[in-house]
Amino acid sequence: MQGIDECLLEAMRLPGARGAALVDWTSGLALGAVGESPGGDQEAAAAEAAELARLAAEQRAFASGPDDTGAAEQDGVPPVEDLILSNRDSYHVLRFVATSFDSSVFLHLWLARAEGNLALARIRLGEMAGRLVLG
Repeated sequence: MQGIDECLLEAMRLPGARGAALVDWTSGLALGAVGESPGGDQEAAAAEAAELARLAAEQRAFASGPDDTGAAEQDGVPPVEDLILSNRDSYHVLRFVATSFDSSVFLHLWLARAEGNLALARIRLGEMAGRLVLG
């Protein structure tokens, strides 16, 4: 089990990591952040990433599979596992974190496309999310 700071520092050790944050998608606030921030403003980046996370988590089309009846959280597990957004020079990986309260937080990892390994980042973020202790 690890806390926020340890988790974010571990994320920054991934190849190509430019920045990482733990964000509450209901408020849009970063609970912790390290490294660079897309656009140079950590608060704005957290709020913008939270909008994307909220959109995916609250929409049935994105949050349900063939055996699921809706986007509601079940057994403390967020309805979406992760989101990947790519652009010309980077990847953004948003990994939802299951918590004992409302599971409204996610890890946001910003990777340089040339140096980053998207598959490795996705696997490691999943592992980190499982070990993260909040509250």
